[in-house]
Amino acid sequence: MNTGYFRVAAAVPSVNVADVEHNVESIIETCRLLDSKGVMLAVFPELSITGYTCGDLFHQERLLEAADAAIDRLREFSATINLVFIVGSPVRHGGALYNCAIAIGGGEILAVTPKTYLPDYNEFYEKRWFTPGNDTGLRNDTILDINGVKIGIEICEDLWTPMPPSTSAALAGAQILVNLSASNDIIGKYNYLIDLIKRQSASCVGAYVYASAGYGESSTDLVFDGKAVIAENGSILAINKRWQHEPNFVIADIDIAAINRDRMHLMSFNDCGRANNTDKYKYIYADVTPSPDDELYRTIHPHPFVPSDDKIIDERCEEIINIQVAGLARRLEATKTKHLVIGISGGLDSTLALLVAAKTFDRIGIDRKGIIGVTMPGFGTTDRTYTNAISLMRALGITVREIPIADAVIQHFNDIGHDKNNHDVTYENSQARERTQILMDIANQTGAMVLGTGDLSELALGWATYNGDHMSMYGVNAGIPKTLVKYLVRWFALNSATESERDTLLDIVDTPISPELIPADEQGNIKQKTEDLVGPYELHDFFLYYTLRYGFSPRRIFKMACKAFDGVYDRETIKHWITTFFRRFFNQQFKRSCLPDGPKVGSVCLSPRGDWRMPSDASSRLWLDECEKL
Repeated sequence: MNTGYFRVAAAVPSVNVADVEHNVESIIETCRLLDSKGVMLAVFPELSITGYTCGDLFHQERLLEAADAAIDRLREFSATINLVFIVGSPVRHGGALYNCAIAIGGGEILAVTPKTYLPDYNEFYEKRWFTPGNDTGLRNDTILDINGVKIGIEICEDLWTPMPPSTSAALAGAQILVNLSASNDIIGKYNYLIDLIKRQSASCVGAYVYASAGYGESSTDLVFDGKAVIAENGSILAINKRWQHEPNFVIADIDIAAINRDRMHLMSFNDCGRANNTDKYKYIYADVTPSPDDELYRTIHPHPFVPSDDKIIDERCEEIINIQVAGLARRLEATKTKHLVIGISGGLDSTLALLVAAKTFDRIGIDRKGIIGVTMPGFGTTDRTYTNAISLMRALGITVREIPIADAVIQHFNDIGHDKNNHDVTYENSQARERTQILMDIANQTGAMVLGTGDLSELALGWATYNGDHMSMYGVNAGIPKTLVKYLVRWFALNSATESERDTLLDIVDTPISPELIPADEQGNIKQKTEDLVGPYELHDFFLYYTLRYGFSPRRIFKMACKAFDGVYDRETIKHWITTFFRRFFNQQFKRSCLPDGPKVGSVCLSPRGDWRMPSDASSRLWLDECEKL
């Protein structure tokens, strides 16, 4: 296992019904190729030694003798490669014949696992030839342990039952579940099966490797499409193109570290394991030293918070917005409030908060004029952001107020004896707190709530002025990271009712992210760019996701980031910003410890009342020491 990964393959070999020698040669050829790619576990289809569609030939002595000899040949062959492979074959035991999965590796037969549940419908009446695995004969009671990674085995129909053997194996500790199958194709079956595989991998909090019979099986009554699928915790990692006439396979690196973390974190999974009898399993151990291969057979998306599948974009966006709207609507109804106050800067976060507020008022039947948008130009406000703020508020039909803050802040500088030419943290934070004071006082004046606009990324980095923009009555964006904020605003733009609204939103998306607390440059452009100061938000969101969602170490996150952002950022740049992330993440916890209420949107959240409970004075030494050694 390399840095928490374990490489597997699902293979569809060439098959010729009852031609055992042909089938074995195809398995051997495929295994040699997979071995050269560093695969540690390869899964072949059900009855791949003989072919699944042999019918009454399964009770012919000649075929069974050939199958026994083939298994012995594969055992000898396995001593020449560095992987464990699992093939399907009929096996005689105690006067009965079983449909079995046989795990082979290192010159040994490691495990023989029978099919537990045999189909008895017309096209698959297996009980004509085979005996179900049960307590009186062979049974499914083995978990294969390869280099510490545990594998549970089941066969075809087992998956379709209410209580698949793989469920029990997962509760007994198996992180990878494999299925040797011979599932024919009929209309609608494929999509149902893929959903079934994803659901099983998710409910078992593990990986699922599925290999099914393909071209070469008898077409007397059925046709087999040759499926190879690898799923992990509800997501497809690799899937082949069906209907191929040639042998084929898919490879994926299973994230064992992520599976282990989720199982440790999900107490209900462990409770379920203790409630079920898992003592029946015996463990078979094998060591594999895979061939070196630096390639990672796994896609690591650089933007884990953003949907990677274009097919679900609209659905995902609508779901996120509905969560925000529902949370805000409930807070307004509970407090009997018909007015909101929002500071509108012309930036991404306040734009999203305003769009959500408008949608909320529409949903609960309150006039949008009850939304009081306040733009508060200061020392660093540019014409671009000011114009966008005014244009958006007018387009949405809310109440618009403009309150410049420069004079008030200068008076404050005079009161505390601060030089207005000293653009230090006092200079910056005085503006943020002045704006928050204005919003709070207008809320008192109008019987309103102040709607917070800060996002999840800013909370992680502490990029907020304590008791300034850090504070509100409800933080509608608290569960949304910056990369997703930009994505949602763009989605709103593409679905806007008017052209002017769309143009304004798209320009806001393209505006550099800035608190605009430092005066603009000589051309009037934004001088203070957030990502120049704290680093690219796409990197920080990547670090944040894998820190909170899986608890990965800086070393592991760094390696993943190097692959995900290959060609975008070099290693030194990633090292610099991951160090910044962990330093700020620990040092700024005190701001999160008194966070206003806000809705959780995704699997990662920083609410001190929910997902993230961390002492404000925790030491970051372990994490920063590891960053230093990257």
